[in-house]
Parts: sequence; C-alpha cells; structure tokens
Amino acid sequence: MEEQISEELPPGHRSGFVAVIGKPNVGKSTLMNLYLGQKVAIVSEKPQTTRHRIRGILTREDAQIIFVDTPGIHKPKHKLGEFMVETASKAIPDADVVLFIVDVSGMPTSEDEQIAELLKKHCKAPIILVLNKADLLPPEKVIPHSEAYFALVEHDDWMMTSATRGDNCDKLLEMIIARLPEGPRYYPEEQITDQTVRAIAGELIREQVLRYTYQEVPHAVAVVVEEFKERGDLTYISATIVVERDSQKGIIIGAGGKMLKRIGKAARKEIEGLVNTKVYLDLWVKVRKKWRKKEAELRRLGYAVPRRKGL
Repeated sequence: MEEQISEELPPGHRSGFVAVIGKPNVGKSTLMNLYLGQKVAIVSEKPQTTRHRIRGILTREDAQIIFVDTPGIHKPKHKLGEFMVETASKAIPDADVVLFIVDVSGMPTSEDEQIAELLKKHCKAPIILVLNKADLLPPEKVIPHSEAYFALVEHDDWMMTSATRGDNCDKLLEMIIARLPEGPRYYPEEQITDQTVRAIAGELIREQVLRYTYQEVPHAVAVVVEEFKERGDLTYISATIVVERDSQKGIIIGAGGKMLKRIGKAARKEIEGLVNTKVYLDLWVKVRKKWRKKEAELRRLGYAVPRRKGL
C-alpha cells in the first residue's frame, strides 16, 4: 500500500497511477519528462533505453498524477530482456489509467499486437490510446494508420500527439486527470520522482554512452555508481561502465581515451544540472562477459530477475 500524505486538499482532488506502456522507442520517457518539466528518465533514439520502472510525480492543486514509465515491451533475447518485459507488464494490473503509446508514423507491429494482448488479459483500468509522433505522420497516412491502431485494443479515448513538440499534450493530460479517481496525495508536493539522485546520475552516464556509441555496444552497457559524495560545492562520483566484451571496452575508451573523455564530459554537464554543484566524475570500464544472460550478474548490477515467465 502507498502511504498517503495528510493535508488539506480541495474538494474533488484526484490522484492515481498512470502506467505508460508501449514498445521501445515510441516516446514514453519523452512524454513523462515533458509533463514533469525536467529529465527524470533518460531518452535516446536507441530502442530499449529504459530498463527500470520509473515513477514521475506531477502535483497540481487539483490532482497528483504518478506516471509509471516502463521499459519498452518487446520479444526478449536474454534475461535482461525478460526482466524489462516483466517490469513493464507488472505495471498494468495496478494502474488507475493506462497510456498505450504507439508510433503512429508507422503501422502496428507484432510488438504492438503483443502489448494489446497483455492489455486485453490484465488491464482493468481505462485505456487511453496515444498516437504519438504525429509530426512524422504524412497526411495521406493519417486515416489508415489511426484505424489500424484503433482496431488493436478497446480503448476509452485517444489522442494524437507529438511528445517532442508538445502537440496536444495538454489535452491528453486533462483526459488523464478526468479518469483518475478522487483521492489523496501519495507524495510530497515538491517530490518529482522515486529515483535517488545517485540512480539518476548513473542513468545520465548511460545516456551518454547510448549517444556516442553504436551497433551492439549501447545494449551491452550497464553503469554502476560506486561512490557518490557531496563535498560542499563539489560532488564526487566514481562509476563503472560495464560491458560484455573486450572489443566493446575498447570502443568506449577510444583511441587515447578520447571516447571515454567525451562521454565523461557530456555526462558531467548533465549531472551538474541535476545536483546544482560542480561534479568530479571518475569513470572506469570493466568487462563482465555475457552479463545480460547471467542471473547472478544481473542481480549484482541491480536488475531483479523474473521468477516466472509471462503474466
């Protein structure tokens, strides 16, 4: 049970949990960050960027909306993938509202169909179909693409959006709030996420690895923050970038250490915006062979391993 915050609230105050569901790279994290007004979940054009379930908390006078950003649902190829799909799927049954986000610039894929089946089986909450990336949708494709997504799953309402530009996102937010139950606040007004600053810092480092590396390297990377110490106007962070192969380690370090310095410089800038101090960032790169396929390694790196398949 979530702890409720005891305070005087206006009549009709609404609150609840909004599961943000969709296949990889449809704009789930971008939409949540837009509503919160700052980066809580990292974003990348690379698929499967989000690995954990992240809560983003938007508090208004009339409502508190707790967005539950989830990993993209896909067909997993290793135990890390199983963890990610299980993490996303478990957000569905307990949600007060489900946002099923799709990329309307393309037609539905087998992954969209997979999600639709999960929703049919396990969703009891109102479903809002979010046709995102409308800015990339050619006019002649609007009707056939929209109708294809409408046919996937029964939904209570829908909205066509562009999370990158903000198109119709205010209308979508009002649509969400209207479907939340009346209730108390679960988090203090000033809190915007359940993630620790240390955890967000680790993700900001991984975001820069995703930004600067290609092919298989981004998917094989994990980041472990070994030390996080605040020393007045300086924050010291020591972190290890974990990869699966020596060749990946070489790519991340780069000739003469140039790539690692580039990643570190960009990550340090992002983290300084988070902690509002200067940051000394100490980065290391280590190889843990096939860590995505090994339960012990996954646990060591902070990923709980699913105990059962599916839901």
